[in-house]
Amino acid sequence: MSFTSLIFFFVFFPLCLAVYYCAELLSRKSGVFSRLRIKDIVLIIASLGFYGWAGINNILFFVLFIVGVYLAGWMIEKFRGGNDKKKAVISLSAGIIILMGLLFGYKYIDFAFRVAGQLGIIKNDLQFSIMAPLGISFITFSALSYLMDIYRRDAKAGNFIDAALYLSFFPKVISGPIELWKNFSVQITRKIPDTEQVMQSINRIAIGMAKKVILADNFGSIISNIQSNVTTGIDGWTAWGGALLYMLQIYYDFAGYSDIAIGLSGLFGFRLKENFNFPYISKSITEFWRRWHISLGTWFREYLYIPLGGNRKGTIKTLRNLFIVFLFTGIWHGAGWNYILWGVINGLCVVFERCVRDKKWYVKIPGAVKWFVTMFIVFISWEIFRLPYLSDIKQYLGIMLGQVNFEYIDLTCLYFFDKRAVILMAIGIIGATLLGSKYCKKAEEMVNRKPALYIVQELGVFLLGIIVVLCMVNSTYSPFLYFQY
Repeated sequence: MSFTSLIFFFVFFPLCLAVYYCAELLSRKSGVFSRLRIKDIVLIIASLGFYGWAGINNILFFVLFIVGVYLAGWMIEKFRGGNDKKKAVISLSAGIIILMGLLFGYKYIDFAFRVAGQLGIIKNDLQFSIMAPLGISFITFSALSYLMDIYRRDAKAGNFIDAALYLSFFPKVISGPIELWKNFSVQITRKIPDTEQVMQSINRIAIGMAKKVILADNFGSIISNIQSNVTTGIDGWTAWGGALLYMLQIYYDFAGYSDIAIGLSGLFGFRLKENFNFPYISKSITEFWRRWHISLGTWFREYLYIPLGGNRKGTIKTLRNLFIVFLFTGIWHGAGWNYILWGVINGLCVVFERCVRDKKWYVKIPGAVKWFVTMFIVFISWEIFRLPYLSDIKQYLGIMLGQVNFEYIDLTCLYFFDKRAVILMAIGIIGATLLGSKYCKKAEEMVNRKPALYIVQELGVFLLGIIVVLCMVNSTYSPFLYFQY
């Protein structure tokens, strides 16, 4: 079930919210309902239904997954409380091995078999592949956060309802943001959101829907059309335009999802941390990753970079740790050489920037030049990320650079990029860059201070919501890009 599907928007979510608030009222009137934590149980049941919409197997897997993670966390806390560190380490290690084993088995084993076949270790025709549960990477990282935060004593394990709510909470379960257990656990005893939080949450949902339905889906449709014509022939301008469209699509698709997830969570009283902060205004790859998929970067910093030693063991090891983080970032996204290459490129850039960031010549480079170079690297690397095979990457980049030419091209860039597409691209570029400027932030603060301007803003958001609904009714289903990760 997608956030932008009609059944979610008009049936599942309104029903879930209504039952949740009824449960809250019952909890306020009766201590029995409060002690039973009926509102949290409602959320867990709704979340399992949301996750299992694709099939009963998903629910069975997820319930067993939650039970297993909770039991592992309970054992870790029990041994840590009894100062039996050795058993706590064994419990944590067993939990990590099982979770990583599941992730590998569902997501990477087929790739491993193909590589082994190419190296001659096994027969090339030997394959092993199973359908991965939805959001396996996200739920695995949430589970790992749960276990490691308990072991570190950053948070208590809580009871089974706490663990089930954290792992299953439907706004974040499939594509994040990856909220750390220590941050989520302190919000379990939350209050019903006040009027200000409700309005902010509704605004985030409307804006997120607009990013997805109006921009990302339209960009995706054009990209699909371009890609289907690559084998028959496209011109260089079309290839460059398609790459720019994907750069915009992946941002608006994932940032839109994050906005919706944050907005939905807010209506239930939870405050998830921001996942995007205008990454396309970055002046370095390092800054880009502080602004892009922030929750994933936070996870890797907490549970990989710092345990490896962070920046505490000298320059060489710091650079090594940074590179390892980005290598694993690439691997986390998928089983393919394109993801590994994408992670390596980002890792090398971050390592290079770390080496030169204090050099006089680097400091003197104008900000505009740094921004242009950064965006060009991001622009090219997204094509490596998008295309699954190295041969596809070579061909597409060759078309962009004029190294691959076709004798006859039936459809030129004027066919793919009509007036509507150009207008949407312009809106997308402005929204991803200029709206992140300090002047726009000051304007937003002023609007929130002045009632008249605030009313105008809310009317604008309401109108945007109507447009989104009309687009949803008249468009075909388009899943979020990060559902596959």
